[in-house]
Amino acid sequence: MAVTLNHTIVPAADHRAAAHFFASVMGLPELPPAGRQGHFAPVRVNETLTLDFMTVPDAEGHHLAFDVDPETFDGILTRLQAAGVPYGNDPAAPDNGRTDHQLCGRALYFRDDSLNLYEVMSRDGVVPRD
Repeated sequence: MAVTLNHTIVPAADHRAAAHFFASVMGLPELPPAGRQGHFAPVRVNETLTLDFMTVPDAEGHHLAFDVDPETFDGILTRLQAAGVPYGNDPAAPDNGRTDHQLCGRALYFRDDSLNLYEVMSRDGVVPRD
């Protein structure tokens, strides 16, 4: 059997708010609360993976990276812009408003309120628009 990642915990100051933010930006479905007392706010990423957001004291941000096709990238970028969420092409400057990237067609980073850093890459050789 191949090894696949089933879920991972994403720390957050407010798990429901963080899950909603991530799902709305990425265009993904939020699932009903999970865990013994609903302490996970899961978001379905694909057929086999959920991100389970969990409220923790003093949440420290994690880095999560995603490969997407050009159309999905465009949708994410559009939703970030519409919501006024800063994004950028450099993890050290995730607010520079750029999407060009030296290693792939386009990439962007954005943060949530718990300082989780999300990276979205479109490796399909799309010419950068910036």
